[in-house]
Amino acid sequence: MTKDIETPPPDDSSKKLPIEDQLKGKTLQVYMYMIKKKEPVGVREVQRDLGFSSPSVANYHIDKLVEMTLISQDEYGRYYVVQKVQVGVLQAFVNIGGLTVPRLSFFAAFFTTVLIAYVVLNLENLDIYAIGFALAGTVAFWFETIRVWIKRPVT
Repeated sequence: MTKDIETPPPDDSSKKLPIEDQLKGKTLQVYMYMIKKKEPVGVREVQRDLGFSSPSVANYHIDKLVEMTLISQDEYGRYYVVQKVQVGVLQAFVNIGGLTVPRLSFFAAFFTTVLIAYVVLNLENLDIYAIGFALAGTVAFWFETIRVWIKRPVT
């Protein structure tokens, strides 16, 4: 004789995917657009600026963001960002005055500046090892910066 073991019904929290799995593609594009805008936007504005085929496509992705509690709606029906998250490719970027730049670009600029300053200040007594290390750091960070830039979410 076998007993049937009842399994409890799954609760709603187990059905929800993590934000990392939901925030991708056009939904990520809408989210990045809204972060850059820094002001409430309407569905038609999102549709127009991102080149979606219809307002319903924009509305679908906005609804997904509202469901994830990343954006909210104001009393005029416009949407605004209430929570900034750093997931996936967004972790490699920083927003400065509406401009999204790779974090590694600061290290690349630093190594480039150090290399140039070393060469200019020690023109008569250059150490090949110092130049080699500075050049290696410069090339490596610029390479990674460009690689991350190519993978950025386009808005």
